[in-house]
Amino acid sequence: MDVGSTRVDIGSILRGARCAARLTQAQVGQACGYSASAVSRIESGRMRLDHAALVRFAAFLNLPLDRLIATPVPGGPMVDTVECPSGEEDAVRRRELLTGALAAGATAVVGAAPAGAASGPFDPVVGLEDALFRLPSAAPVPPARLVQQAAAARSDFCAARYTSLGRALPGLLAAASATRDASSGRAREQAGMVLARAYVLAAELALKQHNDAAWVAADRALTAARASGHPVPIGESSRVLAITMRRSGRCPAAVRLLTQEAADLDVGRSSTGAVRTTLLLTAAYTAATSRDRATALGLLGEAQEETERRQAVPGLFTVDASRTQVDVYRIGVLNALGTPDEGVKVAARLNIDRMPTAERRARAWTDTARMWHALGDHPQTFAALRKVEQEAPQEARRPAVRALTADLLYLPARVPGVREFAARTGALPD
Repeated sequence: MDVGSTRVDIGSILRGARCAARLTQAQVGQACGYSASAVSRIESGRMRLDHAALVRFAAFLNLPLDRLIATPVPGGPMVDTVECPSGEEDAVRRRELLTGALAAGATAVVGAAPAGAASGPFDPVVGLEDALFRLPSAAPVPPARLVQQAAAARSDFCAARYTSLGRALPGLLAAASATRDASSGRAREQAGMVLARAYVLAAELALKQHNDAAWVAADRALTAARASGHPVPIGESSRVLAITMRRSGRCPAAVRLLTQEAADLDVGRSSTGAVRTTLLLTAAYTAATSRDRATALGLLGEAQEETERRQAVPGLFTVDASRTQVDVYRIGVLNALGTPDEGVKVAARLNIDRMPTAERRARAWTDTARMWHALGDHPQTFAALRKVEQEAPQEARRPAVRALTADLLYLPARVPGVREFAARTGALPD
């Protein structure tokens, strides 16, 4: 791509920023809207990156677009991989400068800088990453206290207090692990369930930040849940593991895991029936991301039948199993299938205010914002994004939501209030 008298090697920029910030190609792909294999082709110069994806990547890195490209980019061009006409040495020097700027922004986003540093917002996964590989030392605690600590952590998640949750989880994981190892009988079983659900929360938190620590947390959640022998934590853990599989492009395998776990549950019990509903909903969205419309809609139909057979069951750890939740997933499925217009009637009947937690309400507004954005209705998109922030300010700072905000920010037609919103939520750096 021409920028003044210079052309930019965007493949090297992507590769340099990814390596400097310890990002995987899958994480870069999530930010840009591509698969990991597509990112690999862009980095090697075999594929070109469009302007909208470039904007999303800059927002994900918490950088202004003009830090990525030396001159502001007009809308819509493709970005070529070409050397600078002024000579190879100048091209390399300029590439290194741009890559360094990107790496600085990426460090702020993924949390390589110390928490609270001026370079970027606190990343709630920073301390958690260390704890996942080396739990802090902890003494066993009475089971009742452990259950209280788990309930407090769940409350932080449901209220979208991710900073607080990130700080609490290492201690909870350590205490639950020590208590389980020192106990026997019913106490060991109970501690094992708490440990599994603490790892579920860790996986959910890492997924929200597009952090690969989600793989470790989800795997350990399922291991602890299976050891406890309780079907509800097993289902909850299977769900977060399948989401990590989907994020890495393994959609068919994730759908198989989810449907097999759903089939193994006793649908006669209300709690396991509710978990089965959440597994079917996640499987439906996973199938939709690989554009398998028949499977996605079939699984949605099964989930809806489950909710019609019984009342909503409270107490699932992160996701409720209600008719409203089915409608929210339906909007997400239709977005993923590339038919967002079919979701408009669903959104019209949706009463998001009745959803039980701030985290779920914010996620519902996010899916609604994506629907309006795909339909080109930018004022409605922004209205939904403001609802996300009203429900859960930290949800509005997630990388995926910041990328959606950045798309609005760089539209040819200005949407009033977006720039201030972008600055407030981190999509536009100070």
